[in-house]
Formats: sequence, C-alpha cells, structure tokens
Amino acid sequence: MNDPIGDMLTRIRNAQMRGKSVVETPASKQRGRVLDVLADEGYIRGYEAVTGKNGHPAYEISLKYYEGTPVIRELTRVSKPGRRVYLGVSDIPQVRQGLGVSIVSTSKGVMTDASARQANVGGEVLCTIF
Repeated sequence: MNDPIGDMLTRIRNAQMRGKSVVETPASKQRGRVLDVLADEGYIRGYEAVTGKNGHPAYEISLKYYEGTPVIRELTRVSKPGRRVYLGVSDIPQVRQGLGVSIVSTSKGVMTDASARQANVGGEVLCTIF
C-alpha cells in the first residue's frame, strides 16, 4: 500500500456511502493521529484499537450520522505520495471559509489548520474535511 492515509479516508467515505456505523482500518501512528483530530473536531464518534481479522493491529472507527446523513460531507486527500503539499503558516487554506477543517502534519504534531496558525507552524497538508 503506497498511501495509508488515503486508504483510510477512502474506507471512511465508502462506509458512509453504504450507511455503515463502524469501519475497520489497519493501525499506524499516523492514522491514529489523524483519527484523534477527526474525533476532537466531532467528525467521528471515536475509534479504538482492535486486532484485525488477520491478527494484525487495526482501528475500529465509529462513524457519526445526524438525522441519517453522514456528518462528513466531503473528505479530500490533499498531499499525495506523488505530489506532497507543504505550506507555510500564512499559506494554509481555510476550508469553506472556516466551516471545514484542514489536517496538517507539522513539526509539533498532527493538528487542524486553526491550531497550526495559532502555534505559528506550517507543514504538510494531509487532507480537508467538510
């Protein structure tokens, strides 16, 4: 697998299109940090570490719905393995005029665009959520 973050985001999108309440993805530190941001921002109910079907560690993500529609309307991968996107603190975009969130991997950890601006750090823009 070349793009673990992209794979996790695709699993979340596909599970929401099918109306699933839980989706499983292989575990890694980077995925866990992205899931922490999603949970803190209220886009997912939460996640927990489990043992997958093949015995490898995995995360079980509890998806969030409001009146039958997914809370996450749009989930887009920005920085890809073929084209990494690094931005300075002044260049980090706002998603939908501040209604959405960009997840940024910085030297101080994985955080939202607002937290990165507040900490005055730039980094790799992983994905955007609305």
